[in-house]
Amino acid sequence: MTGFLDAATLGAELGERATLVEFSTAFCQPCRATRRVLAEVAALVDGVAHVEIDAEERLELVRALGVVRTPTVLVLDRAGRIVRRASGQPRKADVIAALGQAV
Repeated sequence: MTGFLDAATLGAELGERATLVEFSTAFCQPCRATRRVLAEVAALVDGVAHVEIDAEERLELVRALGVVRTPTVLVLDRAGRIVRRASGQPRKADVIAALGQAV
């Protein structure tokens, strides 16, 4: 897998400026909080999309990207290039700072 993700691979449209991709699972408590944080940031920053991917349903993508725990968040630039990657529950300020590398 390259360092790029497109709408077909994600199953959702990329944001105009950046995309926050969250790999989560149904039983993951920190995933719920991560979903809220990423949705808030996407609503706050114009042109940013939040895409949540169920890791159990998309095992081929999880393996291709080397995702080993949930939540894992990827920050993509407008072209779908992965510019940041983090595991665990992020802080809102850290997500906003990571977006600075993508936009």
